[in-house]
Amino acid sequence: MLQFSDLPALTGGALLQLPTSAAPVHRLLLDSRRVTTPAGSVFFALRGPQHDGHRYLPELYQAGVRLFVVDAEAAIPGGAEAYPEAGLLLVPDALVALQAVAADHRRRFHLPVFGITGSNGKTIVKEWLAQLLSPDELICKSPRSYNSQVGVPLSVWELNETHTLAIFEAGISEPGEMARLARIIQPTLGIFTNLGTAHDAGFASAQEKVAEKMRLFEDVDTLFYCADHALVHAAARRQLRPGRTILSAWTRQRARYDAQEADLLVIIHEASADRTVVRVERARPRPQEYTFTLPFADEPSVENALHGLAVLLWRQVAPTEIQRRLDRLQPVAMRLEMKQALNDCYVLDDTYNNDLAGLRLALDALTRQPRRGRRTLILSDVLESGLGGAELYARAAALLPAHGVERLIGIGPDISQYRAAFQGLAAEFYPNTEAFLASFQPEQFRHELILVKGARRYGFERIVAAFQQKIHGTVLEVNLDALVHNLNFYRRRLQPGVKLMVMVKAFAYGSGSYEVANLLEFHRVDYVAVAYADEGVELRQHGISLPVMVMNPSPDAFQKLRQYHLEPEIYSFERLHDYLAAAREQALPAIHLKLDTGMRRLGFAEEDLPALCQLLQANAAHLRVASALTHLAGADEAQHNDFSRQQLAAFGRMAPQLEQALGYPILQHALNSAGIVRFPEAQHNMVRLGIGLYGVEASGQEPDALRPVSTLRTTVSQIKTLPAGATVGYGRRGQAADHERRIATLAIGYADGYDRRFGNGVGEVVIRGRRAPLIGNVCMDMCMVDVTAIPEAQAGDSAVVFGEDVPLTDLAARIGTIPYELLTNVSERVKRVFVAE
Repeated sequence: MLQFSDLPALTGGALLQLPTSAAPVHRLLLDSRRVTTPAGSVFFALRGPQHDGHRYLPELYQAGVRLFVVDAEAAIPGGAEAYPEAGLLLVPDALVALQAVAADHRRRFHLPVFGITGSNGKTIVKEWLAQLLSPDELICKSPRSYNSQVGVPLSVWELNETHTLAIFEAGISEPGEMARLARIIQPTLGIFTNLGTAHDAGFASAQEKVAEKMRLFEDVDTLFYCADHALVHAAARRQLRPGRTILSAWTRQRARYDAQEADLLVIIHEASADRTVVRVERARPRPQEYTFTLPFADEPSVENALHGLAVLLWRQVAPTEIQRRLDRLQPVAMRLEMKQALNDCYVLDDTYNNDLAGLRLALDALTRQPRRGRRTLILSDVLESGLGGAELYARAAALLPAHGVERLIGIGPDISQYRAAFQGLAAEFYPNTEAFLASFQPEQFRHELILVKGARRYGFERIVAAFQQKIHGTVLEVNLDALVHNLNFYRRRLQPGVKLMVMVKAFAYGSGSYEVANLLEFHRVDYVAVAYADEGVELRQHGISLPVMVMNPSPDAFQKLRQYHLEPEIYSFERLHDYLAAAREQALPAIHLKLDTGMRRLGFAEEDLPALCQLLQANAAHLRVASALTHLAGADEAQHNDFSRQQLAAFGRMAPQLEQALGYPILQHALNSAGIVRFPEAQHNMVRLGIGLYGVEASGQEPDALRPVSTLRTTVSQIKTLPAGATVGYGRRGQAADHERRIATLAIGYADGYDRRFGNGVGEVVIRGRRAPLIGNVCMDMCMVDVTAIPEAQAGDSAVVFGEDVPLTDLAARIGTIPYELLTNVSERVKRVFVAE
């Protein structure tokens, strides 16, 4: 077993001090927020543009962690003497050290290892390949899309002596990265999925990108790929080493196959709405022909499945068995979804994978939720662990208390057999999903966070459906990964030491205040802001501990401000006098002073400063000021730049006067989302991020830099075929046509926040990848679209109202409004689903 004392030789580091007790290395820890089992965990103090892992050594030590890898002795808070029981290893680079430890771990195992790379489909191919090979192998694979410089070491660390095969994916964004990942994965087999435009910006050319990705396969025995990707095919043939590397390529082009540039010829024999029949010809070792049915119709899924099919044929699996395994392939839900549920519960829906690594990741996600209430896990038999039952469920049971799980519902014969492993936990067991649903009583679940983690065969989507609070067919899908991407886009633009306040008012622009604030707290923003005290109270009741600024406090809410420690924005002498009167009777939270520099809405004007300073000085014993702020009136538009600079100049005069009068430093913030991009010189010591977080780059200077966060989807309730001359909807506003039409009714209307102005051809939705215009008026609970040009559309199809396929900015422009309005108008009766990879 690896010991901490072994790490200097592996990493090129030097021991600053040895731990006071035995120090086997069981876990690699990178995030101070994910400490569940401190004993045996080694924390690597990684650095990034917005974080420094060294900062968290004190809290980790307090939590029981005793093994640390650092890259600067001076960066250790309090010095080494502050950690008397700890082992401290000083290395040149903590990330390189992490990778070296993982590479050493990989060298201890001699087994076939697939390395997978490409521009798209890596995670899908990995998951499907694992499904296809699981009847023959005990497989270790990357959890989720752990394919980065950090994710790959964590994936490889999961290897153990029970595995007979491993599958790891590798993703890169710039030259030099793949060689490091190849040293960790050390693949013996390879799959190159395809070459697309992802991460093009990091490479000088497509040729450079494919050459860099191909470095993963320098030592593989066999490489699988599609020869129809010309650059991939050329790079693979250049890398061919006679007598060692075998290229196992497939093609849809007969000329390539006849020229012996590919081993398999794949011909699409038949395609329908939900399946594809392919004919496969194989020349070697002898001519053969097969027909297989793939349970998918879309082109990406077909290509991804064909990679797995090529591997099965190479392994000489019988054709009938191949078809049986293909029939069992399921779409991969690569995201963990958090859904509102009955009785003030939330469900974390994660059926992505079903091994211990996947369980650990899902439990980490459960731990990150600050929401109060009991943590419950609904877990099926774990089918892909490679461990014997007793050891498997002993390990699973050990994870639960460390992650705060208080209640377990086990479903399946295996987990029920080993129920003794879960002693000390409130637990109940059922032989199958049907038995649980038959006994399901909603009143037994209240104010809980419920993680649902099950193997696909158990059909746990039925359990999730039973818990769901809202069954309305319209859903606002909030992509938390996109939100983090946008957060980091703005953070990278901040000068060192500048704090970040994020707006979560108006139900977080329609996205869900608690869920967004929870993510922001995890990513350590400095403040959040809400419009009214009740919004702040709700955040506190859900466990959010971040400082909260309330932008519109009223005197009748002052007691709530005190009770829940919410900090009000004060914008007038009337409101300040009210607050001072209350503060003289009992201590109240600090305030934020709004200065009016040109918005002419709320705030103290420059001529008010002498009286304001005098009042604050006279009441210094009762009141503390946290910040001074102003609001830019035209930061969104370049035509107002001169006015914005006048505002910033006024704020630059006013805020220091306040600070001088107070006699202590205060936060100063003027920039909103657009201002962060347009006026980087005016960041002061805090900025306020609003609509930019939610995917709208309001300045217009970098429109492609952000990812859309929200996707509003609805469902097709019914499709009618109307004869020529028929009108549609109220007032017959859907005008008659001189031809037959197919009209789809959608389960969304103005009561859901879908604006009536989108009616009569102004709005469009996307169904099956194609646009369908609205016809007739938008009704209260539904609307109609013309799907004549989408003949395969059918009832139950999903329709995208806005999202990546229907950009929010474009949609807003159609009715002469702004994206803010469309987001905040989405009714709370519309179910929010929060997704993350």
